[in-house]
Amino acid sequence: MNGFTEPVHHLGLSLAAVCEQAAIASAEWIGCGNKNEADGAATEAMRSLLNRMPMQGTVVIGEGELDEAPMLYIGEKLGTGQGPRVDIAVDPLEGTALVADGLDNSLSVIAIAPEGCLLHAPDTYMEKLAVGPAAAGQIDITAPLLYNLQQTAKALGKDMREMTVSIQNRPRHREAIETVRRAGAKVALFQEGDVSCSIATALSDTAADLFYSIGGAPEGVVSAVALHCLGGELQGRLKPENEEQALRCRLMGVLPDTPLFMQDFLRSDDCLFAATGITDSMLLSGVRRNSGGNWAVHTMLGIGQGRQVYFMKSEKAGIRLPVAELC
Repeated sequence: MNGFTEPVHHLGLSLAAVCEQAAIASAEWIGCGNKNEADGAATEAMRSLLNRMPMQGTVVIGEGELDEAPMLYIGEKLGTGQGPRVDIAVDPLEGTALVADGLDNSLSVIAIAPEGCLLHAPDTYMEKLAVGPAAAGQIDITAPLLYNLQQTAKALGKDMREMTVSIQNRPRHREAIETVRRAGAKVALFQEGDVSCSIATALSDTAADLFYSIGGAPEGVVSAVALHCLGGELQGRLKPENEEQALRCRLMGVLPDTPLFMQDFLRSDDCLFAATGITDSMLLSGVRRNSGGNWAVHTMLGIGQGRQVYFMKSEKAGIRLPVAELC
């Protein structure tokens, strides 16, 4: 579609490099207590490299609207102006507070698909449910959480006592947490970083069997692309907090509380997802400065066609700024 199929592999490697540089830029700020500076560093690095890629890109999920963000705003055109026309969903630093406080679970992430093929999700809450390949097709966002827990356990061939559900540690999830525990399953709470936690359901060496959260809608779109590459599934429903947000949802063509399935989030197999760990997570290792003075990075690259996923460890040259200039 739109000439995208032929250059997909070349764009994939470029996307991985984009995430790596954004992660390195924000890693300088780990533990410094300044989330805005960390996010700004990642955003600037990501935007600079995206503009060198041979594509005609439009940001559909980014740092905010034009009047809210100076870079990577929704509608911004990126790339050299040559090559495929693509939708771009970015989160240069997913988990800004995590980086500021030196905590685990932060990533730099990006997803692309042919123009018109990514859901234009408003910046509001979304109820999200995610599973890995073995349980794909067995969940239903309109059904009670207990039903989805039982369906996932059946698909995985697990006793309820062996099941673990990843849920964000927020007061709005208190009922969901109690539901899971009453059923005899375990809850793995996380503070921030629902992209890595939702994707982790599709990886066999992680503890989460099912992901449930009411969190950011844009993160849901990015996660859906990654889960497509892994053979998993994400479903969602927009949950605006007020009438202004509800109106914005309708203006973007997505009705609140309407079930959203994989084909709604992503309308093409020809997609790419890339993520680089900034701090450690169950998905990726964080950025490290090795003994040779280079940055060691850990990146995931997903290719939608053929559902190929690669985990890459590499080294990047870099110059560390004096701590006094950062903190």
